[in-house]
Amino acid sequence: MTPPRTTSPVLVGRGEELAALVDAVTSQPSVVLVAGEAGVGKSRLVRELLARPELRPLRVLTGCCQPLREPFPYGAVLDALRTVGGYLSRVSLSPVTGVLGPLLPELTGHLPQPPERPDDPRHERHHLFRAVRELLAALGPVLLVVEDLHWADDGCRHLLRFLMAAPPPNLTTLVTYRREDAPGGMPLGSAYRPPAGVASALVELGPLDVGQVHDLAAAILDVDAVPAEFAARLHERTAGIPFVVEEMLRALRDPDWRLLDAVEVPALLRDAMAERLARLPVTGRRIAEAAAVLGVPATEQLLAEVGAVAPDRAGAALTHALHSGVLHETDVRYGFRHALAQQAVYDTLTGPERQRLHLRALRALDHATPRPFMQLAEHSRRAGLLPDWLRHGEAAADRALEVGDPATATHLYQRLLDEASLTPADVDRLAVKLGQVARGGLDQRDPRATLERLLDDHRLSTAARGEVRLNLGFLLIRQFDGPKHGRVVFERAIGELAARPDLAMGARAVLAQPFVGATPLAEHLRWMREVEAFIDSCEDDEVRFALLANQLGSRMCTGDHTVMSRLDRLPDTAADVAVRRHLARAHCNLADAFALIGHFDLARDFLDRGLRLTVGAGVPFTEGTGQSTRVHLDWYRGDWGTLQDRATRLLEEYRELLPVAGEINLVLGCLAVARGDWEAAERHLADSGVRSVENSITPVALGGFAALTRMWSDRGDLARACAEADRGLELARRKGVWAWLGELAPAAVDAYRAAGRLEDAVKLVEELDAGLVDRDAPLAHVALKACRALLARPDEPWLLEDARRAADELGLRYYSAVLSERIALAALERGDDDAVVALGEVAARFDSLGASRDAARCRHLVRGAGVATPSRRGRRGYGNALSPREQDVARLLAQGRTNREIADVLFLSPRTVEQHVARVLRKLGVASRAELLA
Repeated sequence: MTPPRTTSPVLVGRGEELAALVDAVTSQPSVVLVAGEAGVGKSRLVRELLARPELRPLRVLTGCCQPLREPFPYGAVLDALRTVGGYLSRVSLSPVTGVLGPLLPELTGHLPQPPERPDDPRHERHHLFRAVRELLAALGPVLLVVEDLHWADDGCRHLLRFLMAAPPPNLTTLVTYRREDAPGGMPLGSAYRPPAGVASALVELGPLDVGQVHDLAAAILDVDAVPAEFAARLHERTAGIPFVVEEMLRALRDPDWRLLDAVEVPALLRDAMAERLARLPVTGRRIAEAAAVLGVPATEQLLAEVGAVAPDRAGAALTHALHSGVLHETDVRYGFRHALAQQAVYDTLTGPERQRLHLRALRALDHATPRPFMQLAEHSRRAGLLPDWLRHGEAAADRALEVGDPATATHLYQRLLDEASLTPADVDRLAVKLGQVARGGLDQRDPRATLERLLDDHRLSTAARGEVRLNLGFLLIRQFDGPKHGRVVFERAIGELAARPDLAMGARAVLAQPFVGATPLAEHLRWMREVEAFIDSCEDDEVRFALLANQLGSRMCTGDHTVMSRLDRLPDTAADVAVRRHLARAHCNLADAFALIGHFDLARDFLDRGLRLTVGAGVPFTEGTGQSTRVHLDWYRGDWGTLQDRATRLLEEYRELLPVAGEINLVLGCLAVARGDWEAAERHLADSGVRSVENSITPVALGGFAALTRMWSDRGDLARACAEADRGLELARRKGVWAWLGELAPAAVDAYRAAGRLEDAVKLVEELDAGLVDRDAPLAHVALKACRALLARPDEPWLLEDARRAADELGLRYYSAVLSERIALAALERGDDDAVVALGEVAARFDSLGASRDAARCRHLVRGAGVATPSRRGRRGYGNALSPREQDVARLLAQGRTNREIADVLFLSPRTVEQHVARVLRKLGVASRAELLA
């Protein structure tokens, strides 16, 4: 007896999950993530959700990611927007939505004219993201559904992260995904934390239990109940996966409840699908087999051509396949309801049948416009046409790079290089391309293992091996465990690149960079001299500017004042894209160098020019380093308002890239020290390079040691503070670049002085003084003044004033406040009555920055002075809003801190903290700490 139903008419075992989705979706703005393995019922749950009456006020937009997709950034989200044209005439649109016109030609007549293309590439992508957000806001209330996010392109993930991080108030974003197939187990490519004010739900769908399998089977078979033994065996054989349960029940032909106990579930599933296919007419089966081979939803015409079904019989054949439940319709295209079903039908084909069908698919798609290179490559490979697989696969990878999808390009190059039949010329060409992706990309899968394996491939020529090794070196110096090994790789590549002196000199230029690792400056200078001699005789603009991009920044970051006179060697722009890439890198590298030594205005100017040059140049890594430089500049200049959030988002995006992530971790660690968030400070500063100085970005690591020294000094552990200072100064002395001690030197002198190690403090000041002779390093010169002031006699207060003026001239708001605190303390020790007022003003300056720990320390010092605090008459009341002090307490409560720990951070008594905690809990409407942390 054929079961009267093929799916359950009711949702079984997912009532709680459905209720959670309804609550989250209707509480806009909101973000909903639905996770689960293949066949567990994610799509069914979403369909049930969309049928709920509570969702009628929402405009539902759906997009789906495909496993065999052509390179098309943001594809699933843009697909969801293609059908909204009919609604746009009724809404007012922001001008920025015009940038969507070229990507959504269906909407061109409804969108404003595109605004002028911005110079900054970050702004260009930001405009696109803003345009999508503005369009969704205009259409709201909207439910945006993106299914199978594990197959999404990186651009789509970035766009969804943007929408989820700052959604319009009338948007709900719901995504489904398989965690096991998502990059790193994270569907958005990095960890996601919903911002304040955004409702969220994570629904993890697991297999059904025995009772739920019983109910599902009874519902599908349209009976009141099934035998308990049958339900138990069914659960055992299907592992409780709803889709597999449905497929197995389809195979039951009569009321014999016995299952094929000796057969494993995958075989049973294949047999169930084979039996259903056998009941189809020959043409219907051919259509289904064609769909299985194509792998993506296809039109009736394409299915008929691949399945060798006459056009006049294709409609009837397709109808049979649909009515039998083998195929499923999606937007006038036809495919399988689930990847498991597609694989099951594919597995019923013999090897020759598969090969023949893939060959037909290849011929059918060969004349498509635009060319579906990805599908052509896959069908060529499966048809056994290796030359065509190579040709189409390489074209697909090249196309992926053109449209900004380096992850797909990297994956394809790696797969192509796995082919044993490649000729030496093919291996050379593909290996070099893969290395270039690794060198210039950001969001690609790590090809390091492939490049290392290729170096042992006997087919690789010596010249190509040198270039592959060179590109591997570029990859290694960007990874947390790579710079030390990278230097060895570069040195070996130089010998292999004898026939390519331009590339060999590129390796020397990297070895000349003094800011990597603990190699002494003298060795870097040797490489610099070789590079400079080559530049002077080089007539190739591209090669010359490629080398200058490294050389000028390398010289400048050591405080070499001669660089200023050579900056006119850099033109503002260039018509040639390759030259423009190097000019962009040169400007961004110089911006970073200027920031390190304290030329902050120059740093901002060169950074802005460098980022403008990256527009259309295809250098995302350069853009990433530019963003970390901007974050560091904002730290120095005291622009902390949104710095924590911006730096956190950047860290999520660039977590694996040492030059970017190390600098961002340093900034986040410094912010945490200023707030008294010791746990976060230690976590971030540990990743600033201090744990492995040989593999660090040296000035960033020195900044990490400085922050750790300040932190332990502030916590009263002078032994650990001095130990961190000792480790940092050991690195500094080994490296020999004193221009980078702008932060470490004052922190170390302060710790040594407090610990009674005056000789060490004096020695450091003498070394710094000598090391800065003839060095253009404004930040380090300010540090030298601060060090001398810290060691000054009580009758030399003007030294602190002089150091503060120097800090003010550089715009160092935080360090100016720190020095102002020292000036006020010195005045307090002299009995100056105005010192209390001065300390109060410094506390207010710290508050304005967000340095709550420093502000609390100043107020504590005022209280400890035994002098009456000036009246704060007129102070505002906060009502049910949290006061600044209560916000500090709430933040520490959210970290799980005890009252005593909060008291230590904020310099308060436990009793005062207890009162603050009570007010915080009352204002937040929670009954306990546990509820606050839930």
